[in-house]
Amino acid sequence: MSVENTHYGAENIARILSGISSIYFIGIGGINMSSLAHISHIRGYRVGGSDQMQTALTDRLTEAGIEIFYSHEASHIEGYEAIVYTVAIAPDNPEYSAALAKGIPCISRADFLGFIMTGYTNRVGVSGMHGKSTCTSMCALSFMHAGGDPTVLSGATLAEMGGAYRIGGEQNFVFEACEYMDSFLDFNPNIAVILNIELDHVDYFKSITQVRRSFSDYAAITGPDGFAVVNGDDDNVRIAMAGYAGTLVTFGLGEGCDYTAYNIEYISGMASFDIYFRGNYAAHVSLSVPGKHNIYNALAAFAAGMICGLDAEAVAEGLSHYLGAGRRMEYKGKWNNVDVYDDYAHHPTEITVTLGGFRDMGFGRLFCIYQPHTYSRTEALWDDFTSALNTADRVLLVDIYAARETDTLGVSSALLAQAIGEKADYCPTFEDAIAILGAEARPGDAIVVMGAGTVYHIFPLLGL
Repeated sequence: MSVENTHYGAENIARILSGISSIYFIGIGGINMSSLAHISHIRGYRVGGSDQMQTALTDRLTEAGIEIFYSHEASHIEGYEAIVYTVAIAPDNPEYSAALAKGIPCISRADFLGFIMTGYTNRVGVSGMHGKSTCTSMCALSFMHAGGDPTVLSGATLAEMGGAYRIGGEQNFVFEACEYMDSFLDFNPNIAVILNIELDHVDYFKSITQVRRSFSDYAAITGPDGFAVVNGDDDNVRIAMAGYAGTLVTFGLGEGCDYTAYNIEYISGMASFDIYFRGNYAAHVSLSVPGKHNIYNALAAFAAGMICGLDAEAVAEGLSHYLGAGRRMEYKGKWNNVDVYDDYAHHPTEITVTLGGFRDMGFGRLFCIYQPHTYSRTEALWDDFTSALNTADRVLLVDIYAARETDTLGVSSALLAQAIGEKADYCPTFEDAIAILGAEARPGDAIVVMGAGTVYHIFPLLGL
């Protein structure tokens, strides 16, 4: 069980923080939380926080002069006047409980982010069930390349930003808008990007109708003077956008989309194409990341750049320089002379698209070490997972990452391996998976380590 979001809204949070000089972040090591802490520090607040583990993100905050504890204890919040928390914490978290007992105002991460962004002119919120971090990173790099000096909050690290966030000017704010538990409804975009819509997070969303309604409500936040940049090829997106009051801008490969790609060519799985806007040539892009899905991400980022008044050729050049974000088809190096990659995919659609992208790169056999994410998702999308993972030549399944859940559904990685068939094996430990790789993987093959949990912990064992 997690703590619920607050829904104070930007105006109320401004009043709550009036006269307050210090903020404590519970879960400060998260990608989004660390960026919010850094922005708050720059704005003059005394900032502190806690997390369970020391990481590169927390080290970056410490270097900036932010106080961090690597445990959760009530005494840590002494002297702090407001709390920002991630909903991933437990309701009995000692710091959160102490803050409530003392009457210290507590604000959820999403609500606080909605407040922070109101100080920016263009607020580009990238949403969708898949591709948010990649598209946000593409926006970040292309805006930077075009002189847009964006402030960026992403869900993935980007080398050119030196992490998952960037503190820029107050004109352009680019952020990843997560739909889980309707967190994005607390944000304040005036440019809402919607990449795709389908059923996921089945512990919260009970039907595709509920999902579409949430995305419709998200786009509506932009108001009649705002923009919605949406995938015109996605049936669920089209249904969700019926009745949208602002300016609707579509992207895609189908007929009738405002921004589309023509003259598409692939080299080692990477697309080169011309972008057209309503029938007129706009720019040429040669992507440095593989997969058809990245054409859609690039079109969305390009459209956002145009709405923000950036130069078309400069945005396109920035997109061409994009080499990928952390854990998104990220090349890690060679192990036993075999190419090894890291990817965050944890939904059947993401798995299918990502493994398909690797197929297009011309490798020999494709080995996938996969860690399912949550019991509810694994159970609800069981058949889709078995089909998606069959895209690989060899599948090594490690235990399900529980996240916020307990196992009450009777699903397991061992059973999933049985359902996939002979090409799949259940591996109780990372060492078991490595042993199989050592026996079977050969030069010319590719190994993809995939999942949204802790599966990336295998890389130190591989010496990568």
